[in-house]
Amino acid sequence: MTDTSHERLLVIDFGSQVTQLIARRLRELNVYCEIHPYQNVTNAFLAEFNPKAIIFSGGPDSVLRPGSPRPPADSYECGVPILGICYGQQVMMHDLGGMVEAGDSQNGFGNAEYGRSHLFPSARPIQLLNGWFSDGSEQVWMSHGDHVSRLAPDFDVFGTSANAPFAVVADPKRHFYAVQFHPEVNHTPNGIRLLKNFIGIAEFDRDWTIGAFREEAIEKIREKVGGKKVICGLSGGVDSSVTAILIHQAIGDQLTCVFVDHGLLRMNEATDVVSMFRNHYNIPLLHVEESELFLNALEGIQDPERKRKTIGKLFIDVFQKTADAIPDAEFLAQGTLYPDVIESVSFTGSPTATIKSHHNVGGLPEKMGLKLVEPLRELFKDEVRALGRELGIPDRFIGRHPFPGPGLAIRCPGEITLEKLNILRKADAVYIDQIRRHGLYDEIWQAFVAILPVRTVGVMGDGRTYDYACALRAVTSADGMTADTYPFSHEFLSETSTRIINEVNGINRVTYDITSKPPGTIEWE
Repeated sequence: MTDTSHERLLVIDFGSQVTQLIARRLRELNVYCEIHPYQNVTNAFLAEFNPKAIIFSGGPDSVLRPGSPRPPADSYECGVPILGICYGQQVMMHDLGGMVEAGDSQNGFGNAEYGRSHLFPSARPIQLLNGWFSDGSEQVWMSHGDHVSRLAPDFDVFGTSANAPFAVVADPKRHFYAVQFHPEVNHTPNGIRLLKNFIGIAEFDRDWTIGAFREEAIEKIREKVGGKKVICGLSGGVDSSVTAILIHQAIGDQLTCVFVDHGLLRMNEATDVVSMFRNHYNIPLLHVEESELFLNALEGIQDPERKRKTIGKLFIDVFQKTADAIPDAEFLAQGTLYPDVIESVSFTGSPTATIKSHHNVGGLPEKMGLKLVEPLRELFKDEVRALGRELGIPDRFIGRHPFPGPGLAIRCPGEITLEKLNILRKADAVYIDQIRRHGLYDEIWQAFVAILPVRTVGVMGDGRTYDYACALRAVTSADGMTADTYPFSHEFLSETSTRIINEVNGINRVTYDITSKPPGTIEWE
């Protein structure tokens, strides 16, 4: 549990795929909130957390199943507003004396409902729905099988849809509210207004700002670290950059950054990182150039998982060897974000299918015996970028597309060679330059080139070529969990293909990857 002086909203997680969006929307409204899985929220936890309001999330279970998730009984006795969403509505009705039934495909009313739906007002106006129904109805996103068939005592209906007669219900006297749809998703366009109304009912001061966070974080770092030394693994990415500069503002030269250059970076990336942190910010920085070591270890390896594990193990070995040479270091700084924290205490605690090893290298604290400093663990990615701007970090770093820990290794299917890496670096630089020239960089979540493990025949001038093919990748996304292909114009793709073939020796064919996630992943390996 985070120690904060801010008023807090508690989100009790019942396992919805979109629970994180609830917290992100509330943070956008300057309300501090935390997500905790239902099994961790006991009556004692509630008393200690002392929330000013509570939200019950959605979830995949059924309240009709014996042993299904429940909030602690004291939730209803705290005297604070509660909002139940989807499963959260059903659990509220079930707990307070209403009735929930399983979806019935033979019944045309009170049925299961998935996807977009339209909500209509009923009964008298209610504060939760202020600003709704200006056009007579509201688009909402439904995703439920079970449905409420009888209201709990003292509740009334305030909104209905074609298949949800109890789409919005409330007991305004106790400030208990419940909706069958998901206001937190983009498919409920006016959902943010509903959440804003809810925090208005709870009378939050809305004092959660990045400026306030910065000052509080600096004080917490100073209090935790004291006069001890801190080591920070620096990649040049947004998370590690913000972590390093925030800590440096707190403790100055007690911080030493370690930048392991594994030779799998983009063009001029190592130079840019060293210049920014060592020269611009005057932060003590150890630049460890080990590209030959990594390339030798990767020789002949084609399997993606073996690549990742080889890079990860070597990274840890090199980092630890370098860090061991820093005398009296007691703390390791990491750019852990709030989504990482949420995932580490997941709803079920059960293992999930492994698609691939995580991009970021882990395991450092256990191996090094250092205490952790994680100043960003309360923040989402967009908040980290906002904090970076607050710290004065240049936009070219803050706005950079995500870049994986294994670097270009996972954009080079098949065996990795220095020749292929150099070709890939040049092609990627041309592609990103094209995107920037056309003013598209900030519209795209991630863009890169992958060099394919095939050569193709081409004709250049009067001669035959036999060179590599490459694939361009560009996606839009909110959080990287799902992604859609960016809709470049044909003219842009044609122009980019011409530039790459003309400017990069070794490539004679350019393709564009139009696979969404799912079924594909954003990276190629």
